[in-house]
Amino acid sequence: MAVSVWSLGNPELGGWGLWLSPRRQPLFAWHGPTQRLRALVSLAGVALLMALWLLWLLQSSPGGAPMPQPTLTILIWHWPFTYPPPELPSNTCTSYGVARCHLSTNRSLLATADAVVFHHRELRDGRIRLPLAERPRGQPWVWASMESPSNSHGLSDFRGIFNWVLSYRRDSDIFVPYGRLEPREGPAPPLPPKDRVAAWVVSNFRERQRRVQLYRQLAPHLQVDVFGRANRRPLCASCLLPTVSRYRFYLSFENSQHRDYITEKLWRNALAAGAVPVVLGPPRATYEAFVPPDAFVHVDDFGSARELAAFLTGMNESSYRRYFAWRDRLRVRLVEDWRERFCAICARYPHLPRSQVYQDLQGWFQS
Repeated sequence: MAVSVWSLGNPELGGWGLWLSPRRQPLFAWHGPTQRLRALVSLAGVALLMALWLLWLLQSSPGGAPMPQPTLTILIWHWPFTYPPPELPSNTCTSYGVARCHLSTNRSLLATADAVVFHHRELRDGRIRLPLAERPRGQPWVWASMESPSNSHGLSDFRGIFNWVLSYRRDSDIFVPYGRLEPREGPAPPLPPKDRVAAWVVSNFRERQRRVQLYRQLAPHLQVDVFGRANRRPLCASCLLPTVSRYRFYLSFENSQHRDYITEKLWRNALAAGAVPVVLGPPRATYEAFVPPDAFVHVDDFGSARELAAFLTGMNESSYRRYFAWRDRLRVRLVEDWRERFCAICARYPHLPRSQVYQDLQGWFQS
């Protein structure tokens, strides 16, 4: 029997009923308050089942598979430090484990992009300008930088513009560290043989920096071989790890000390090279949020540079090997490619607040 219309209530019966139309044949009829209450509860249950059924239909394709999510388009207004930008094939983010994410540097997509990214260095240097007049209403804009606040000038010019932040800070909307430790599959490779004490690769060498001051105090008590442009001993990209791997220790001294600012000086230059990092940066607790507490030496644990040097030079082989216990179960994963960093926007996109605006970006970043 086809049901085209339902009606509830029939004065001719003196009660409530569910009717089939157009012939108005009663399917059910209820008399009295109790029956009426039961009728309403029953109908509410039917309505809920129908709503769930309709929701399932909307979320399913005809074949029963979930409807595919739309592909997000992330527009990078200027590729960091580089022109022309790299090739961005359609599977760029898939190779980093992020699906349905399209990176593009085509500015003609401004009107339709799901988010637009601006790298601070180019903004600061005046190489790019914000397209404020052409900005679509409600479009999220992302401020991106992997530099410390000491090297991020001009932030006061960007009040009330950006919705999200991509940086190394753990409280960023899109948190992208310089590296991380991941579970290791298979045995760890053997440690390279060591025949030297400590190395440091540095290009930006300024006397006012705390790392330079500490080096000056440490050098009389510890043999430190200095590489990099600052010492006119630059290392090619493929030479850095083999060179550092010969040293027992590496000075992972950050150029400035700020919240969560831990760079490749820890991840690549020390841990990936197979040297024990001697770290100068945020407090020990911050490092311990990223690596095991026995994987590094923190300068703040010592009262003086002389005391630190004595600890390093007096370390026996058994104690030294314990700094590498983590390598049996973990490996270093470097996050150096800006493509991977930008793909992370898509991974975080569903969880990011659409109405958020950084009214004081400088105050937040320098906090």
